[in-house]
Amino acid sequence: MPNNPETAKSHLLIDGEFSAEEAQMILMALIENKIQFHQQENLSQQERFGSTSRRSDRRIGQLLQTKADLTAVINDAKASDERLAVKCNIEITRLPR
Repeated sequence: MPNNPETAKSHLLIDGEFSAEEAQMILMALIENKIQFHQQENLSQQERFGSTSRRSDRRIGQLLQTKADLTAVINDAKASDERLAVKCNIEITRLPR
């Protein structure tokens, strides 16, 4: 993906220290929202064209794996009574058609 400084923008979405429970609520809400988005895309594709989107199917799988990975980290932090530092950037690059 081209990275043109004039069109690339980065926005800080999450930046802080959280209890494991807080981190779980924040991160799982984001992931669940993205999974629901792709499930809705699949439903729309299924209704219109009779098949699901390979892109959405792939992303759902990736997001479910990310969810499992994050759940393991969060559960370990809970078991150790640790806090978690979470930082999340959103990078947006405008692309020509």
